Amino acid sequence: MTGRTAVPEVIWARPERAGRGPRAAHSRADIAAAAVRIADADGLEAVSMRHVATELGCGTMSLYNYVPRKEDLYELMVDAISGEHEPWEPTGDWRADMLRVAHQTRALMHRHPWLPRLMSPVYGFSPNALRYLEHCLVCLDPLDASYGTKIELIAMLNGVVTTYVGNELATAERTRSLPWSAEQEQAMRIAYLGSRIATGAYPRMAAAFAQDAGPIDLEAVFERALGRVLDAFEPKG
Repeated sequence: MTGRTAVPEVIWARPERAGRGPRAAHSRADIAAAAVRIADADGLEAVSMRHVATELGCGTMSLYNYVPRKEDLYELMVDAISGEHEPWEPTGDWRADMLRVAHQTRALMHRHPWLPRLMSPVYGFSPNALRYLEHCLVCLDPLDASYGTKIELIAMLNGVVTTYVGNELATAERTRSLPWSAEQEQAMRIAYLGSRIATGAYPRMAAAFAQDAGPIDLEAVFERALGRVLDAFEPKG
């Protein structure tokens, strides 16, 4: 297929358009924006080279002159969304700044629900991703740790946010597909769980529910998860 190579290649190291001919009709930003519009409207499954080409008003084969593989198209999409991170002047409180980063990332993933499925360290070195990482490292300047440790912190925080949002989105999607309300299902499952615990076969579970019967504050759980990650990087002593 046009543009494919048999060796690893970074899309950002390629010229905007392969081959000779007239000036490029579309920029990478145009292509990424078209793919993001499709994904936002119809889901990641709707993103194809043909669909993006149609959105841009060009032929599918000509699109391969700009983007040799669908994986490269995904990388353009992730980079485009990375550009939605809004940097700010760090406060000097690295924990507060990284919590702000985490909340911004969570909001961004809810705006683009397909994004958690594409999160990969392979895409971490695109132009906008590099700007995001540099901003995070500036926020972490007050932390007395090596750069390797700081990058590990960023990765772990992103992992928690991605996992948490992925679960939120999956739960919401499942709820939309059910013929009853989320409250009805929760009541039914709690009743069933109570009947199992009442058998005496699960004494530790019984003790746990006696200690805290709920409901679970999911926002508080999210905050605690972030805090525990940051706690692990606090300088000791």
